[in-house]
Amino acid sequence: MSALSLFYAALFYIATAVLLIGLTYKIRQYARAPAPLRIALTPAPLTPAGVPWRLAREVVFFESLFRANKWTWLFGWVFHAALVLVLLRHVRYFQEPVWYLISLIQPLGTYAGFALVAGLAGLWARRFLVDRVRYISTPSDHLMLALLIAIGLSGLSMRFVAHTDIVAVKVFMLGLMRLSIQPLPADPLLLIHLTLVALLMIIFPISKLLHAPGLFFSPTRNMSDNPRESRHVSNWAATMDKPSTQQH
Repeated sequence: MSALSLFYAALFYIATAVLLIGLTYKIRQYARAPAPLRIALTPAPLTPAGVPWRLAREVVFFESLFRANKWTWLFGWVFHAALVLVLLRHVRYFQEPVWYLISLIQPLGTYAGFALVAGLAGLWARRFLVDRVRYISTPSDHLMLALLIAIGLSGLSMRFVAHTDIVAVKVFMLGLMRLSIQPLPADPLLLIHLTLVALLMIIFPISKLLHAPGLFFSPTRNMSDNPRESRHVSNWAATMDKPSTQQH
């Protein structure tokens, strides 16, 4: 087995472990964070049953962003929708046989790569062209967008410019899942693409991209607007709110 294959196998094992452990830790931290006030952002559902529907609209349609800024919503929604298609297209590298629905989505996933890069380019341009956004943008914001665009462009280059042996890539990925390391093609574009993806997996748990799972734990989104109908007591304060049974 070549040193190259061993290196990338180790890299992806480490990146996967960091991603899973990091996400688990952050989600646990989000879940345990106290929410002492009912601060649902209006217009909000008036009953707990309406909260899942509101979260679904946020996840699928970016409802609040649409109200705030139409251009940001357009670029952001295009990027995220294209990302879903691209990720679904890549599922085929981890399946044998490939599911029928994953096979159907392959053409859409291929050209969704262009929409992904276009959406990211629009979001990045916004950080240069809009004064108030440029003022609050940090180097990490620019580096994260540059990383995502580089991943998209390197993937499109392998598809339309310099083809790689995707059968060998699939054999390598399936081998990783079965703890059996297989040879990896030494194509430069493929190696760049895989390196960038592994880097993204490693930094994801400590980056602003954590807004993905964080949305579900945001008290402005996951609470109903019923402070007049019922008193809200957070879990950490529930025991303190009980009357003392001590005899005086």
